Amino acid sequence: MDSLEKAVQTQIDNIQKKTGMSLRKLESFIKKSGLSKHGEIRDMLKQELGLGYGDANTLVHMILKSNGTRAAEGRGLDAVLDEIYSGAKAAQRPIRETLMKHIHKFGEFEIVPKKGYVSLRRRKQFAMIGPKTNTRFEVGLNLKGLKKHTRLQEQPAGSMCNYVIALTDAKEANAELIAWIKSAYEGAG
Repeated sequence: MDSLEKAVQTQIDNIQKKTGMSLRKLESFIKKSGLSKHGEIRDMLKQELGLGYGDANTLVHMILKSNGTRAAEGRGLDAVLDEIYSGAKAAQRPIRETLMKHIHKFGEFEIVPKKGYVSLRRRKQFAMIGPKTNTRFEVGLNLKGLKKHTRLQEQPAGSMCNYVIALTDAKEANAELIAWIKSAYEGAG
């Protein structure tokens, strides 16, 4: 079992302790809900069992036997990016390219493509980047303790990221934003 598998198993063990339900009972609980979409099940688990976003998301992946990368499975990063940045979202690709030019200077990390964004990981995820809407790009950061700032949208406890920063133009990928991303990178290592 590699370190990622160990971490997921520890998370599942902790979910079982927190809820007082075995994995089998959790699966039954989900099936009895009648819900079938990942996001609906995740939100129900958060509301009904008090799980945080990460725990609920991992549990849904385990029960549905998905890993969050199905949309990108068997395809190269370029093909996934072409799909993410198609149509009205194509105009946002320069924002991604500008950010990645800076982020690659930090050192080694993994790019994990998802359905509508990419996750950037070292030992753990430090950022998520991608278009949120046709006109809004978001950078999600896993970083704690930043001073309040108008650009930083603090996320509720248990969210996938601690902060979200919205961008509408590549020029907004300034030194301040890059410094925040670098801090998250360093904290994930």
